[in-house]
Amino acid sequence: MNYIRLKSNLHQASLDNRLQYNPEIIELYLSEQDLLQPSLIRERIRQLRELGIRVYLHHPPKFRGGYQDMLSSDADVRAYYHQSSELLADICREEQAKCVVHAHYTDTESGRGVTKERTQQLREEIRQVLSYARDVFVWEDSIEGLFCYANPYLIEQLIAPLELPLNVDVSHTFIGFRGDNAKLREVLEQTQPYAVYYHLVDSMGLEHDSLPLGQGKIDWRMVKPLVDGKDFIFEIHLGADHTDCTPMVESAHYFQQLQTDSQASS
Repeated sequence: MNYIRLKSNLHQASLDNRLQYNPEIIELYLSEQDLLQPSLIRERIRQLRELGIRVYLHHPPKFRGGYQDMLSSDADVRAYYHQSSELLADICREEQAKCVVHAHYTDTESGRGVTKERTQQLREEIRQVLSYARDVFVWEDSIEGLFCYANPYLIEQLIAPLELPLNVDVSHTFIGFRGDNAKLREVLEQTQPYAVYYHLVDSMGLEHDSLPLGQGKIDWRMVKPLVDGKDFIFEIHLGADHTDCTPMVESAHYFQQLQTDSQASS
């Protein structure tokens, strides 16, 4: 296990940059425009799988310039969410991949107004998407709103009843609790039965800063034993055209060399 688990787009230059490090996992971040080329998505998955790399896709975050929200009052936004999810479910099922999906992002209708009733409404909307292909989607949390772990109803009213497969974004959870490592640990423990995938990225806990591991305030010695053994990537913010993945690779090295409390005492 080399812990080289990276994010990319579909551009061959980005993939070539990452392939030099012999990654175990690559997550392909998709745009609305990418979904107009399903054959290219399939080609990239096959290219990586032939090299023995596990592949995750990432559902497009935007539609017509705005962030996606399953409960949007705009019928076109909701229709696109379902159409794009169904397309990606078909691709993943046929190409043996998985897909990260967000129920909503920040600055959307579901990013505010948390109530038990709206959490239940979101649960039923997710239930519809699960009907396309339950086994390929992993659901990622936001930093605020209904699908944020700071929502006290999220696990009991939505995740547990659906036995929902999760992608826990460690930094999103940390930010959602305003930089509280104790709360982060609690969520990582509570979601163990459902989490199959993680985004590992550091943060100062105040905003979506996407820092390399070790540059923020997340307690990685606490996190490592709770995520080790499952799939994850290092989802670090990249500059310029996102081709150079060096900050992700450096984070992988940091994580690999990290001595946890249990290791130190053994």
